[in-house]
Amino acid sequence: MGFWDKISNIDRRWIYLLVALATFFPMIFVMQFPVELTPEVIQLYEAIDSLPDSSVVMLTFDYYPSAMAETRPMSVAALRHMFSKDMKVVTVSNIPLGGPTIAEDVTRSVAKEYGKEYGVDFVNLGYRANYVAVMHGLASSIESIFKADFTGTSLKDLPMMNEIKNYEDMEFICVIADNATIDYWISIVNAQYGIPVGGGVTAVVAPKMYAFVEADQLTGLLGGMKGAAEYELLINQPGTATRGMDSQSLVHFLIIFFVIVGNIGFFATRKKSKDHS
Repeated sequence: MGFWDKISNIDRRWIYLLVALATFFPMIFVMQFPVELTPEVIQLYEAIDSLPDSSVVMLTFDYYPSAMAETRPMSVAALRHMFSKDMKVVTVSNIPLGGPTIAEDVTRSVAKEYGKEYGVDFVNLGYRANYVAVMHGLASSIESIFKADFTGTSLKDLPMMNEIKNYEDMEFICVIADNATIDYWISIVNAQYGIPVGGGVTAVVAPKMYAFVEADQLTGLLGGMKGAAEYELLINQPGTATRGMDSQSLVHFLIIFFVIVGNIGFFATRKKSKDHS
């Protein structure tokens, strides 16, 4: 049996093994394949970066655990950017299943990197039902909607919240979502109350959001894992999104390689069979 015959009859389990290795290798060793920066990601980065240090911003965790592969890296990158500028960060979630606990996990872990103190540098408000009413209510008084934070601590006992009463005390809102809640942040909070809103959404949701960016109703956009990887590149802190894109790229290269080799093998064995006939 010739070389191309062996290639054409290779045990597919070897292919599965190579794909598995290509998937997991970048998760251990960051390869950082080139990532092209898109204008929407740059716009979001510059919007946050141009804010004065110590500004008050809101970061939302409007996504379910099933979307964490794409959205969690966005939250981590945005929070790192905000903490690097000593911003005061208020987090909230309009998702009852997972959102508030994800916010708690992300904020606590990233805060340790920057030596930030809960109640002084960041606060997790948690979740309240009926997000439309919540968005309107926050415009007049945060305390009217959230009497206490996610842990049950009264807002009056959190020093940071003594100076933050409503949207007027915030410079920017960054919405990370996997669903239509971002539409309401745009149509209610941005359109009616004039607060700048930027966003990060899953790849499925992203195409609809570009129209809002073009209309200047959304200040920048992270689209899917690639958008998260771009943001990690801009803040010079490669994370899980960068690793995820590396895995994706490596697997794509491998598949292209297999397609090329497979086709060469097919035509080589076909020519050989014709020569023998």
